[in-house]
Amino acid sequence: TWGSFRMLAVRRLFAPSGVFRQARSVFKVTYKDTKGNQQVVIGKEGDNLLDLAHESNIELEGACGGALACSTCHLIVDPEFYSKLPPPEEEELDMLDLAAGLTKTSRLGCQILLRPWLENIAVTLPSETSDARGAA
Repeated sequence: TWGSFRMLAVRRLFAPSGVFRQARSVFKVTYKDTKGNQQVVIGKEGDNLLDLAHESNIELEGACGGALACSTCHLIVDPEFYSKLPPPEEEELDMLDLAAGLTKTSRLGCQILLRPWLENIAVTLPSETSDARGAA
């Protein structure tokens, strides 16, 4: 429920020592798989969807660790939100060319940063991934 999400946000406001730290806005993100299963998680403004997936135990590979050197964090963005994203940089487009199951709304999770206009963003993990970094 939304109440439990707010509690999570409140807990994130305090460091382990109990010292108050600066709050950042929190947002819901829905990760879906191709079988229709979905998991709603909470992220903070500025988080990228690759790191958020890893923190939430969602199986999104990210072989290069977000260095924009592979396509294994490929996500399919809900069309409602795709148009709200900044256009991909040339490096991201190069990596997306290597992605399996590329669609018109494909993006790399490491390049999607949470912002207020992305509240409730929904993304789908593709049925397969490919990592052509070692290909000759």
